[in-house]
Amino acid sequence: MILTGLILGVVLGAVLQRGRFCVTGFLRDIYLRRTFGPFVALLIVISVQALGVQILSAAGIIHPDYDPFAPWAVIGGSVLFGIGIVLAGGCASGTWYRAGEGLVGSWIALAGYATAAAAMKTGALRGVNDWGRSVTTTHVSPIHDFGINPWLLSCGLGAVTAVWAAVYVRRGAGAAPPRLAGLPGWQRPLPLYVAAVAVGLIGVAAWPLSAATGRNDGLGITTPSKNVVNFLVTGESEFLDWGALLVLGILLGSLVAARVSGEFRVRVPDARTAVAALAGGILMGVGASWAGGCTVGNGMVQTSLFSYQGWTALLFTALGVFLAAKFYLLRGTRATAAQAAPTQAQAPAQLAAEHKTPGATTAPEQQASAAGARAEHGLEFAARIAPLTHTPVLEAAPRHAAPQRIAPQRRAPAYARGGVALAEEPVAEEDWFVLDTVGDVCPFPLLKLRQAVDALPAGAYLTITFDCTQATEAIPSWAATAGHRVHDFHRLGPASWSLTLQVGAAADD
Repeated sequence: MILTGLILGVVLGAVLQRGRFCVTGFLRDIYLRRTFGPFVALLIVISVQALGVQILSAAGIIHPDYDPFAPWAVIGGSVLFGIGIVLAGGCASGTWYRAGEGLVGSWIALAGYATAAAAMKTGALRGVNDWGRSVTTTHVSPIHDFGINPWLLSCGLGAVTAVWAAVYVRRGAGAAPPRLAGLPGWQRPLPLYVAAVAVGLIGVAAWPLSAATGRNDGLGITTPSKNVVNFLVTGESEFLDWGALLVLGILLGSLVAARVSGEFRVRVPDARTAVAALAGGILMGVGASWAGGCTVGNGMVQTSLFSYQGWTALLFTALGVFLAAKFYLLRGTRATAAQAAPTQAQAPAQLAAEHKTPGATTAPEQQASAAGARAEHGLEFAARIAPLTHTPVLEAAPRHAAPQRIAPQRRAPAYARGGVALAEEPVAEEDWFVLDTVGDVCPFPLLKLRQAVDALPAGAYLTITFDCTQATEAIPSWAATAGHRVHDFHRLGPASWSLTLQVGAAADD
């Protein structure tokens, strides 16, 4: 019967991967993009599970229990966990499925997360965990404290979520983001809200399947991840339970889905990202152990039971995400860009010496002014010396394997790693820029794109290349709502994409 955990995990991993489903991004977008649209997907999961659990409980199929509520541990642990998932680049389930996509940074985060959880729950840090959770209360849910009918809470949450989802669906219909061109339907991502319903149904199915093996719980990630480590270290089969097979199934399902859809590629992070991933994973393991769960155990399961632990954990996880977004993501993006930016005096001469081609003419003063003005925005601009051909700018960029060429018969633009190439020769009386974010984990491609767009004049064209799977949804959605027109969006190769937009063009329609 424990094999049902593996099977359900495979299905869950595939849905998570194809739906780009990660609670970290949902919470992060509230702060970075000022939108609750993705967060509604989490509410859909909670609502579906809440109704499903009530049906199964009323039928006598399952009998959910409430753990003692340790308020201070839940608050402190959730803040740590929220900070950790931003550093790691994904929540608990997100880290498992991104590992299946080939992200080495997620492998590192996963190792830190599972090892820290094992140390907290059964290892050298068990005393720290017990101390943190030593203060508990018998108040676990308003259902018990105030005698509220759980059907009222479940149906009420479902109704509010349905209305909120309808608002965003209607709003999205008016500014529908562009979709990847040239892909068969089965390789296209799942719509987020469809994926949310699927995750909710999988969460409901987890209860009876898990209970049949003696595990009275729904979906869970932290303790199962700990059990995988315990099994690898001790070899004791008791740790290879339904939950452990579930998380291994998530990894396998994501791997299969990514391979089939052409989104698997081993991506090795730079040193800074690797260190952040390890630190984030450790914070995730410590925080989730103290809090009694992660974004799945607390954020999806305990919330569907309307426990104080679940909703408190979700609130303070969001606080941790906001803090990390403000002090790590935004400051980190500005610092990295500012450090790389050439000075006003250096840029033209340096780039002219490196990239000048026979017959090309330059205007150093004009280039210095342009590069210097844009460098003030913390971006690295490289003046393009080789002139463009007469190829129309509105022509869709070609499907190619390398991001160095923009269009047929155009010479490769000169651009620095992670920077923006400045096309001094206009195409159809417009400038064309290139932003290379290949290797950056989410949300850095979107953050850098926003910085670049802020530095460009209205009507300019910008091509961004990236290899972050989540950005295939985040960037087009942002462009559609921010008033920019997308002219081309396609896949360059395995787990790499190119998108070309015109700054402010949609606002003129």
